[in-house]
Amino acid sequence: MSDHIIELEDVVSRPPGWSFPDSIQFSPDNKRVSYLMSEDRSLTRQLYSFEVETGSSALLIKQSGNDSEEGLSLEEQLRRERLRVSELGITQYSWSSVEDTIIVPLRGGIYVQKGADAQLMHVYKGSDAQDPKLSPDGKLIAFVRGGEVFVMDIDGDDIRQITSGCSESGKTNGLADYLAQEEMNRLDGFWWSPDSKKIAFEQVDEQHIPIFKIVHQGKDDVQTEDHRYPFAGEANPIVKLGVVPITEPFDVTWMDLGQEQDIYLARVNWLPDGTLTAQVQDRQQKTLELHKFDPNGSSTLILKEESDTWINLNDLFRTISVGKYSNHFVWGSERSGYQHLYLYKNDGTLIKQITNGEWMVDEICGLDARSNVIYFTSTQQDVREKHFYSIQLDETNSEPIRITTESGWHNIVLDHSCDYYTDTFSNISTPPRVTLHSIKRAVTKTIFDQLDPKIHSIPLVTPEFISFENKSGITLHGAIFKPNHIKKSLPTIVYVYGGPHVQLVQNTWRFTINMRAQRLCSMGFLLFVMDNSGSSRRGLHFEKQIYRRMGNVEVQDQAEGIQHLIKRGLTDPSRVGIYGWSYGGYMSLMALAKAPETFKVAVSGAPVTHWDGYDTHYTERYMGTPKENQEGYKDGSVMQHVGNMKGKLMLVHGMIDENVHFRHTARLIKALNRERKPYDLFLLPDDRHRPRSESDMLYMEDRIANYFVENLQ
Repeated sequence: MSDHIIELEDVVSRPPGWSFPDSIQFSPDNKRVSYLMSEDRSLTRQLYSFEVETGSSALLIKQSGNDSEEGLSLEEQLRRERLRVSELGITQYSWSSVEDTIIVPLRGGIYVQKGADAQLMHVYKGSDAQDPKLSPDGKLIAFVRGGEVFVMDIDGDDIRQITSGCSESGKTNGLADYLAQEEMNRLDGFWWSPDSKKIAFEQVDEQHIPIFKIVHQGKDDVQTEDHRYPFAGEANPIVKLGVVPITEPFDVTWMDLGQEQDIYLARVNWLPDGTLTAQVQDRQQKTLELHKFDPNGSSTLILKEESDTWINLNDLFRTISVGKYSNHFVWGSERSGYQHLYLYKNDGTLIKQITNGEWMVDEICGLDARSNVIYFTSTQQDVREKHFYSIQLDETNSEPIRITTESGWHNIVLDHSCDYYTDTFSNISTPPRVTLHSIKRAVTKTIFDQLDPKIHSIPLVTPEFISFENKSGITLHGAIFKPNHIKKSLPTIVYVYGGPHVQLVQNTWRFTINMRAQRLCSMGFLLFVMDNSGSSRRGLHFEKQIYRRMGNVEVQDQAEGIQHLIKRGLTDPSRVGIYGWSYGGYMSLMALAKAPETFKVAVSGAPVTHWDGYDTHYTERYMGTPKENQEGYKDGSVMQHVGNMKGKLMLVHGMIDENVHFRHTARLIKALNRERKPYDLFLLPDDRHRPRSESDMLYMEDRIANYFVENLQ
């Protein structure tokens, strides 16, 4: 064991080097960059601005008052869970698209600031306003209250309710449904029209979905929550898309989403000319349709994507309204097996494939329609990195031009004129720094480059990347955290997620500061992390290996990864453990059950234990329904394989988890009891999908580390 073991407090506190500008935006006139940051490196963030011309920075808006999660409404708690937000202070803000005006939702209501030097105005008092948004002209604010959409003047006057009919429980207007928020990466439930005269909104009807009740078992008084949770194979919410004017009469026009009601409203976009579009996904998620709507709500099908497995949603839809490709749009698709960009006419005629190759486009950063250039980030350089590229629209077989050069991870924010951009850069040996550049001129300015003193006071190790081929000949990427006093055949712990839509092994500082891994490494363990088949950013061909059979190839790959380390003389084959959370918790259990000859100890956090207990959109995407894939669900259930378990097991679960219900662990415990298999149980009575209280986290990290020490060292 090392003489310099990382302290527990350093595991649960803000990681070293992880306090830097975030939520970066350009002002409407591109003269300043705004961002959220904590000067004292705490969780509490304030809003700052950086002047593009002078390079000076200043505090723009500061929140004062209550600085904790205590007393937050249930709606706000759940919103933070969906956003995976742990920060405090100012957590979100947005600019008007035409005015020098900022809207900031805070605990006390809605605040507005008109100009950098103006006073912050408290325009709406109360914590019941959800998802406030400025109108495009900067004169109005829309928000949701009590499941209905309201509009008011920017000064807080003339508040008017523009939707109605959702007073009963289980029905809302203007709020994204649970599946959209948790699984579709769509947090919006209403959308301003470009002329600021109308609002499109989603109506969600969940009244037919049975209530799943969560009891706060750790409270002194009896508290319960009612959730209408759509379990795999069961009923989904009924969703509708309406458009309502912001002035009386508030007559709603309902859009024609087709005869089939059991669909997913995936994306909603207004076009610059005021036409509304929506992307509609079928229940099986094998088709995705782009619809355009007339003012009376009738629909025209513009484009239809089809897949024999599933369609991953993306945010790569961009319209072009000026220049050579006016009345065209850019579309993202994985039809080639990799996510790439395509150019279409507005009537749905395919013009060309813009990008191509065995790599993925991550996001579109900007589109300069007058110069016919698209700016994007992708995996072209290295699947473990993210770089910034440009490509010409009007050249045949045009090749992307890489703009960023340093090896690592580049998060890019491009200004409205496609000139200046910010680059938030890091890699496994470099903490994040934020710089400002110009595409058109030789300009580089530093927005943030501050060294956190904790980096040198904590004995961090830099992970070492490794790659190897599995038995199917597929190259898998991993990394090891080696103790500084490295010796042969170390006890080894695998940190795993293993599920789709996640990539762990990345050349970024975030990967280095996995503080649980760092502490276990400082205690003498070799830590191993690997992205198995089915994980993201490798293309649909790589991801779809898990189709209809979760819990198989992922475990095989992880076991092969350990064999690779054993062959290198790094791992003691008799002392191998594994831990993970959520899908990683599921993987930890399946590794202990399906590869007991490899894995001797498992810590499983918030695991799915049977896929019939998880939600429709996520589960059915990969597994189909329980009825049509009975064998897949049976083999993918941890309970089916409990009899094979031989090692030590610790289960960790928050008892008010509304995402992966504690019911998953309870069902597993029944099977473990029946098979008389030993296990240890660590419960978090007041926590949801991840623990938030410092005392709970400290105790949990201590228990997990000691569990591995007791059973592997």
